[in-house]
Amino acid sequence: MGLLILGVLLWSGAHLFKRLAPDARANMGAKGRGPIAIVLIVSVVLMVVGYRSAQTYDLYSTPDFFRHINNLLMLVAVGLFGLGNSKSRLRAKMRHPMLTGMLVWAVAHLLVNTDVASLVLFGGMLVWSLWEMTVINKQDPGFTPYRGGSKAGDIRLVIITLVVYLAIGGLHMWIGPSPFPMGG
Repeated sequence: MGLLILGVLLWSGAHLFKRLAPDARANMGAKGRGPIAIVLIVSVVLMVVGYRSAQTYDLYSTPDFFRHINNLLMLVAVGLFGLGNSKSRLRAKMRHPMLTGMLVWAVAHLLVNTDVASLVLFGGMLVWSLWEMTVINKQDPGFTPYRGGSKAGDIRLVIITLVVYLAIGGLHMWIGPSPFPMGG
C-alpha cells in the first residue's frame, strides 16, 4: 500500500509543482521537463505495482448494474480526455476537459471497485483533479474559451473516443478485470 500512496503523492506533486512553486518551476526552464516526466513515469509505475500488490479488503458493496454505469461513465471520461486536444466545437464549452475526464474516470472506478486500494488510487486521483482545477481557477480566474472547432472535429472526436474506449476495454479484458459482462 505504501508504493500506491507514494505513487499518488508523486503524481499529484509533479502536476501541482508548476502551480504551487511557479518560481522554482520557471527557474528550471525547459530542462525541467525531463525530470518532471521521469517523476510522472515513476509515479505511474508505483501506482500500478502498488495497486496490484496491495493486500486489501472491501469497504462497501455496490449493485451489479453499477458496472453498466461505470462503462457509460468511462466512455464519457475517454471523450473528455480527447476533448482537451481536439478540434471539436465542444472544446469551447469546458475549461478543464482533461481534469474533468480524470474526475469522471475516478468516480466510475469507485462505483465498481470497493476495496481500500481502489479508494486510495481512485479517491486520490479524484482529490488531485479537484485540487488541480481549484488551484488553476484561483491563479487564473479568467477563462478564454477555445475558438474554432468544426463538425469534422466533432466527428473525429467521437470516432477516436470509441476506438480508444474499445482499446481500453480490450486491455482490461486481457489483464483483468473485464469491464464487460461475459456470458448470459
